[in-house]
Amino acid sequence: MIPVVVKKYLEDHNFYIQYVDFLGDSAWLERFFFIKSKTAHKHTMEELLKKMQEFYNLEPTGTLDDKTVEIMKLPRCGMPDVSEYTTFEGSPKWKKNSLTYRIINTTSDLPQDKVESILAEAIKVWSDVTPLKFTKTTDTADIDIYFARDEHGDNYPFDGVGGTLAHAFAPGKGLAGDAHFDDDEYWTEDDEGTSLFIVAAHEFGHSLGLGHSKSHGALMYPTYSYKKQKNYKLPTDDVKGIQKLYGKKRS
Repeated sequence: MIPVVVKKYLEDHNFYIQYVDFLGDSAWLERFFFIKSKTAHKHTMEELLKKMQEFYNLEPTGTLDDKTVEIMKLPRCGMPDVSEYTTFEGSPKWKKNSLTYRIINTTSDLPQDKVESILAEAIKVWSDVTPLKFTKTTDTADIDIYFARDEHGDNYPFDGVGGTLAHAFAPGKGLAGDAHFDDDEYWTEDDEGTSLFIVAAHEFGHSLGLGHSKSHGALMYPTYSYKKQKNYKLPTDDVKGIQKLYGKKRS
């Protein structure tokens, strides 16, 4: 049954034709632009839409216009853009510069050695501009990496092909720092599928403490955009963000 508050919003904005799509878009907003409210009404929904539109440099109309819906349907990272309960609150960072990572499993889309090589290159984009050093291990690690489908034990279930591609957690203990990849995606080293390199590099930014960036060209922008792995250079916005947490690379 349609919730009363959503029904009222739909009535006020003539969205009954888009009913099913609206429920999907509402879930998108709640996940990526969550606000703490158990008495949501049309004004809070409009405010939430405006917050989302401002983040993506769209006209803040507060309505589900075509450009807004288009953004919502793009493949993207699974972590929130704006949240009152953000794992990135307080600028969390690792309290050491030497970090370990462990690859729990790999996708069958690529040979295992290729996956390991791509992940090593993806995490290296961050050590190239900071004092951070990463070592792969088979023992307990700071950052665990694995591929999974659907619900996989962290309350952030994957959604099949497209939509959410991966997610990672900010520094800390337990799941913190870990990076999970949706194995329903077709992972590739080029643009024929979803680039494992560019998604992994983005997720490792979260593992190190970075949130999403509003800068469209940034690696930490929420939605997926293919970039070539060869000679990849971390954009200035991302360099500034990671160096704010860990400082510049020592010569």
